[in-house]
Amino acid sequence: MQDFEKLGAFYLGRAYDPVAHSPKDGLLLYDSKDLVTHAVCVGMTGSGKTGLCIGLLEEAAIDGIPAIVIDPKGDLANLLLTFPQLSPQDFAPWINEDDAQRKGVTPEEFAKQQAELWRDGLAKWGQSPERIQKLRDAAEFRIYTPGSNAGTSISIVKSFAAPPDAIREDRELLRDRVSATATAVLALLGIEVDPIKSREHILVSNILNVSWADGKDLDLAALIGQIQSPPMKRVGVLDLDAFYPAKDRFELAMSLNNLLASPGFESWLEGEALDVGEILHTPAGKPRIAIFSIAHLSDSERMFFVSLLLNQVVSWMRTQSGTTSLRALLYMDEIFGYFPPVANPPSKLPLLTLLKQARAFGVGVVLATQNPVDLDYKGLANCGTWFIGRLQTERDKARVLDGLEGAASGAGASFNREQMDQILSGLGNRVFLMNNVHEDAPEVFETRWTLSYLRGPLTRTQIKTLMSGKQPEARSVSAGRSAAVSAAAIRPVLPAGINQLFLPARGGQGTLVYQPMLFGAAQVRFADAKAGIDTTRDAAFVVPISDAAVPVDWTSAEEAGVEAAGLESEANETAQFSTLPAPAAKEKSYPAWSKDFVNWIFANQTLEIFRCAELKVNSEAGESERDFRVRLQQAARERRDEVKAALQQKYAPRIGALEERIRKSVQSVEREQEQAQSAKLQTAMSIGASLLGAFLGRKTLSATNIGRAATAARTATRAYKESQDVGRAGENVEALKQDLAELLAQFQQDVDAAGEKLDAATIVLDTAVVRPKKTNIGVKLFTLAWAPYWQDEAGNATPAWK
Repeated sequence: MQDFEKLGAFYLGRAYDPVAHSPKDGLLLYDSKDLVTHAVCVGMTGSGKTGLCIGLLEEAAIDGIPAIVIDPKGDLANLLLTFPQLSPQDFAPWINEDDAQRKGVTPEEFAKQQAELWRDGLAKWGQSPERIQKLRDAAEFRIYTPGSNAGTSISIVKSFAAPPDAIREDRELLRDRVSATATAVLALLGIEVDPIKSREHILVSNILNVSWADGKDLDLAALIGQIQSPPMKRVGVLDLDAFYPAKDRFELAMSLNNLLASPGFESWLEGEALDVGEILHTPAGKPRIAIFSIAHLSDSERMFFVSLLLNQVVSWMRTQSGTTSLRALLYMDEIFGYFPPVANPPSKLPLLTLLKQARAFGVGVVLATQNPVDLDYKGLANCGTWFIGRLQTERDKARVLDGLEGAASGAGASFNREQMDQILSGLGNRVFLMNNVHEDAPEVFETRWTLSYLRGPLTRTQIKTLMSGKQPEARSVSAGRSAAVSAAAIRPVLPAGINQLFLPARGGQGTLVYQPMLFGAAQVRFADAKAGIDTTRDAAFVVPISDAAVPVDWTSAEEAGVEAAGLESEANETAQFSTLPAPAAKEKSYPAWSKDFVNWIFANQTLEIFRCAELKVNSEAGESERDFRVRLQQAARERRDEVKAALQQKYAPRIGALEERIRKSVQSVEREQEQAQSAKLQTAMSIGASLLGAFLGRKTLSATNIGRAATAARTATRAYKESQDVGRAGENVEALKQDLAELLAQFQQDVDAAGEKLDAATIVLDTAVVRPKKTNIGVKLFTLAWAPYWQDEAGNATPAWK
């Protein structure tokens, strides 16, 4: 079987003859780069659509491409059912016992049959158990269950945070994001809205727009508060209370509050943040296939979550650099209802944005459905690849043909509707037509056997069992440094020349007590021309003041967690103050302490960067090793694609020349064969004529008979020579074919060698430390700062500003 483990190639199946209903020679390898122009998969129930799409996701994982997978039915959790040992014991917990009962066998026997079925199926497609292990090693697979703790929970608390600058600075994108979010929130309340006529939608949209335009984050609690007291006084030309009276706003706020306070909604507020960048890769930088299972949600909850997730993907995408290589996949199984041709649900706008813009960022969108008549085919015209399986009705086929024709027109390609109609009519189970605008012609193929066990939809209980032991570790949050504070009710009196400010106090329990500290804020510039680094970092620290021989020990300094602009000029009215050490009451102490602060910054503040010599790439300022390695994976893929393209360009002339020589040699063989056949015929005729003369009774040799005999001899000699020419020409063709095979093998060897050299998993990183110059340290603020602590009855204190 042909080798399918090739760089950037997805093994999807093998070519298929729809007329003969049998597979052809050769495999169908799909270029992963083609997915940046998106794909759509259409097929009725039982067509093998799920198997094809799971196979595509398996190939992406093996190639190191992370994916966000939206699973409305529960089928795609099968991606976690991978058993390298292919033992019956592995299959037993996941079989469908109803299937075993229908077959009249015990569950144990059925599990054994399934294990054998998968082993035989993989073998027929040239896949070994080792490839299953390779899949498991290549990526992490995790099931997320929003609104449930069956899998990894997702918190939507930060889903209303202000979008990144790239979104906020694009008025059209911000408007779409605001509208989709407002529609999703109101849909969660069961309110169907018209963005033009609905005052609920207009109010929520204005609140989101005002807050986000200023870069302010929101959550549901803050949104409820702003519905009661909006940040604007007018809506359009009308006064706010005339447009939406306070009494009516209170009712809307109460509806949201009841939702937020309901026990069932609690699970929406706990779990991992809906952060696409963090979800696509593990903390170690390993690609992740993130499966969002939403089968357990109601229709309104599904629409709400899918809309939020798609908007988060758009926001993350807009922060990425442009690329022509595949960076990540977004796959949604069964988009019925989320991308209709006429209506505009909140999921449609972000989907359209992704289909139109994601290719520039290397994000491939793959959509699947069994209901082609309910899709917006104008939007799907942006999809460059169509996988089409068996369709249920002629109406379905007509809509698919419309979509194919639109996609071909958009790509400037020709489209033969009649021929495509005939092909679609002959498709069977697991047989698909692939129409790829990057290829010369459509291809019919049979899908390969999946590495994952396709047992069907998983229940919440099964998902919980499957994810047991795979949940992320809970992050512990330190309460911070405790300190005993001797409190005094009177605020110390200080000389007018000593500036004093207050760290803000946050909620807590106990007595609020202020402790004196020094607060220093500086802007530190790190510059290294060789490393291409020139960046500034704002640093703010606090350090206690004591009555010791060295009143300020900068080695005990800690990050303030508050910017200079966040300090307050007034103290909390109910707070108490600790005793002020004597050195802090002297004006002359502060210039010396400020100088010590600069020296400490100079000695302790460094910028560590990571370097990749192989790719000649340095990490950016503040970029973690995990994020840098994630970026290196993309850089390695881009360099790999460049090397592959260069090798193709290098070898193409030689391959083309050999193919042309083979073509001409084959033509030469055909000519020699024709000449040899003609010579044989003439020989037969000459000999026949001589024999005929003998049979007619001519007993004496005449001149005519002698001439005929001589001619027969000459033609026989010529026929023998012609047959030798045929043999020599055939040998020449075989030699040329051997040369071509060797050249192709050398090409593949060079490609594989380049891939191994550019394997991001084996790249070694160096580190470099950039230190600031003293002249590049600018003190923005240096002051006495009163730090608030919550003190309990036992005298234990907890920082109140953290």
